[in-house]
Parts: sequence; C-alpha cells; structure tokens
Amino acid sequence: MSQGQHSQVDGDERYSTLLNNSNAVRAVTSAVEGTLGPKGLDVMLVGPRGEVVITNDGVTILDKMDVTHPAARLLIQVARAQQEKIGDGTTTATVLAGALVQEGVSRITRGVPASKVVEGLRQGIETSLRLLSDRVRVIDGLDDPLLERTVYVAGRERKDIVELIMQAAHKAGINRLQDPSYSLADSIIALENAENEVFEGVLLRQRPIFARESQSYDDAKVLVLFDSLEPDEIDEEALTTEAGFAQYMDLRKVFASDLEKMSELSVKLILLEKGIHPDAEQFCLDHGMMVVPRVSRADLRRVSDMTGATPIRRKALHKDSKELAALLGHTPRVSYDEGIEKIRLACGNQDRIVTVIVGASTSEVVGEAARIAGDAASALQAAVSGGVLPGGGTSELAVSYELERIREAQKGMEAFGMEAVSAALRKPMSQILLNAGYNPLEKMEEVRAAQIRAISDSMGIDCDSGRVVDYEELGVLDPAPVKLHGLRAAGEVAAAVLRIHHVIKMKEIGE
Repeated sequence: MSQGQHSQVDGDERYSTLLNNSNAVRAVTSAVEGTLGPKGLDVMLVGPRGEVVITNDGVTILDKMDVTHPAARLLIQVARAQQEKIGDGTTTATVLAGALVQEGVSRITRGVPASKVVEGLRQGIETSLRLLSDRVRVIDGLDDPLLERTVYVAGRERKDIVELIMQAAHKAGINRLQDPSYSLADSIIALENAENEVFEGVLLRQRPIFARESQSYDDAKVLVLFDSLEPDEIDEEALTTEAGFAQYMDLRKVFASDLEKMSELSVKLILLEKGIHPDAEQFCLDHGMMVVPRVSRADLRRVSDMTGATPIRRKALHKDSKELAALLGHTPRVSYDEGIEKIRLACGNQDRIVTVIVGASTSEVVGEAARIAGDAASALQAAVSGGVLPGGGTSELAVSYELERIREAQKGMEAFGMEAVSAALRKPMSQILLNAGYNPLEKMEEVRAAQIRAISDSMGIDCDSGRVVDYEELGVLDPAPVKLHGLRAAGEVAAAVLRIHHVIKMKEIGE
C-alpha cells in the first residue's frame, strides 16, 4: 500500500468518531429543518400504538423522536434548554447547533486541531452575541406595534391565537410579564370542545366531589391543605386496647370539632393535595362546601398565591378559630363550569392572574393550538423583557459577514473556528429560502447587497414573491432572547460534540 493510501486510512480512523457523531447530529437536524420559515411544513410523528402527532414545533418533534445515539441526544438537549429557558425558538437553535457541528467538522477533517477550532468557535459565539445584542430594538410597552408583530410571527400567523395572547398580556400587565419567575405560557390550558377565552383567575383541572351545575359561591373563603382531610391516625394495635379505643374516639371528636370550626368560619372551598374521609365528605355536602381532592402541589400554590391562603397541614386545623381564620384565602367567586367540567376561581381587582383557554374540536387539533399559543406567549414575554430583532435569519446574516471581517484580522488557527461560526450563522436564512423554493446562494447575495446599500440588518427575502423587502417594516421579528440564548446553547453543545475523541460504553453498575 502506498504512503498516500496509508495516510487516507489513518485519517479515516482518526476522525471516525467525529464523523459518526456528525452524521447522527445531521440526521436529527434534518428532521426539523424542513419546518423553518413561513413555507416550512409539518412533521407527522407516529407512536408504537399508532397514535399520531402532527406538528412543526421543534421541541415536540425532538422530544418524541426515538433517538439512541449519544451525540444526537446531546443535540436534543439544545431544544430542551431553549424550551425551558425561553419557551420558543427550539427549531432555530437546533439548526444552528447542527450547522456549527458540520462547519466545525469540515475544518477539523482538513487538518485544523479540534482544540483550536473549538476555541475559535467559542470566541466567534461570544463576538456574535455581542454584535446581536448591539442590534436589539427595545419594546415600548404592550401597545408597541413591534410586539404584536413579533407575537404574530411566533403564533404562526394564527390571528385568533395572537389576539388571545395579546388580550391575556394586557390583563396580566407589563410588570408581571417582566417578572422572571412568571410564565404566561404556563397559564395556557387546552380544552376540547371549548371556546378560546382569557379568564381572570385560576382554572382547576380537577372536578369537585359534588359536581353540580349551579354550584357557585361569591366572596368565598378558601382552605388549602397540603394533606388529606381525615382524622389523626392511631396505630391499629392500639385499637385492641380500651385506652387505645378511647384515644381513637377522642381523635374523632377533635376531627368533628375541626369540621364545625370550618363551617363557623364560612369556608366554601377546600382544596386537598390528598383524599378525604367519608365523614368529612358528608359534612361538607350538608354544609355547602365545595371540596376538590387530589389537586397538584403546583395548582395549590397558584391558588394560594392568588387568594392569599396559607397552605397548611392537617394538624393546623386544631388551631383556634382566630388563628385558623388568618390562614384562609379569599376569592370573589368560585364556581363549577359544567360546560368544560372545570372549577373557576376569580381573582380580585388587585390581582393580575390570568388563565388562557385554548379550545378546538379534537385532541390533536387542540394540542397543536396550545403549542402555538405557548410559543406566542413565550415570544411575547421574551420580547417585553429583552427586545426584538429582525427575523428570518437577517440579523444572523448581517452578523456573519461582520464576523467574517473580524476573522480576517484574527491571528492563529482559532480563526478557523470563527470562520465556522460565520458560516453557520447563514444556515437559518439559507434553510428558510430553501423551504420556500428559492436558490439560497443567489437570494442571500441579493440580501447581503441590499443590507449594505440600506445600512440595515433587516433586509430579507419575501418568501411569496422572492423580492428583497425590509423585515422590520413588514413586522417579521423575533424576540432577541430567543436568538441570543439559542446561539449560546447551540455553541455549547457544538463545542462538546467537536471535542469528543472516542465513545466508550460504560459497564453496568455492580459489575
């Protein structure tokens, strides 16, 4: 075998792990990149029992894919991180991560040391983040027209959903939307055979024990128990003794007294994390108390925050009436909605609690509508907090060329890593144009020339006509945090994949 052939074989073996990981990443990326842009299509996911999900939501596609390759699973973490932190932009983040890996592999297989490529990649990501941050347009309140256009893009141009989310945002208020601990997307509930609605208050998914259509109370006091509504327990063995049985009867009397106390305090709604004793169930029915068992801890906290109730354990019911009264919450109105089989708790005038009801005729349709509403809500909140940037990959394209100029002045082999970032930043626009049926290279050159002439990073291609247009004027905008976090997360995962020299299976625990 000739020396040249030896070198080729050695090179193939040297990069075999890298190429294998790269191919796995490429396979995952290809599953979602066809959904990008206004002309992107949906993906049909088919489960093992024939269940079907049709969506173009990146994180949903990736979460439900049957993926076993370790490098591919790393890529999926990009979408999950993007969803957890921002709630939108998962597809773009995944496509960017895949492009960074492909461009990095291209440089490494040409002989550039992986460590140099990775270091240059990190420098390129940080520089790009700074350049993007400098271009951010700040949102001036909820009536800023840029905000509604941003929500319209994130809501996939579903006018009904956009109007729903904008209405919810105005009811929630800008101060709550800017609170990092608050998530408007978490207030969305998908219901079959329901109408779209913004309800000012909390909607509980559980049904009350005694569900009656007319069951409702005004100015209701609320008791929240992180427990069950049952008598204090006693060991079964103790019941075999006379003293133990006497203790058991005393506990039952105390429990009956606690129930009477709640009635005297005019408690009308009791929310339980666990179950309820049959005697308590009958007592509450006789005294007109609405009881909801098996409520999730998260919902109990939401109700407590809104009503001012203090969640308590069962033993706290033994407190005197004055102490117990201070632990109760209040709602202007609580009612059972027979139509949607849910409990409505209205919020007070000083509260800013909203629940967004997204309705449709079937579970498949309502599920996708709720995902779209979640993206729109997350985009709105991100835009309010961090501003917006021109969408469609236009900002990334402008930054890629600026990064290219910086790379030309860079000394050392790290410049190849920066070059990889510059090339990867053009991928979102390239894929959007490809999905729209255009030649990406031709159209991107038109956009670049237009950006230079107009001294603007918002020039892009109209996917219907193919003409160069101003995306900012058209309202094609993305929340800046979506782009910034997506690029950072993509860079971190790409760097991790490019540094992997070998994949070794770990032994089973205990071997």
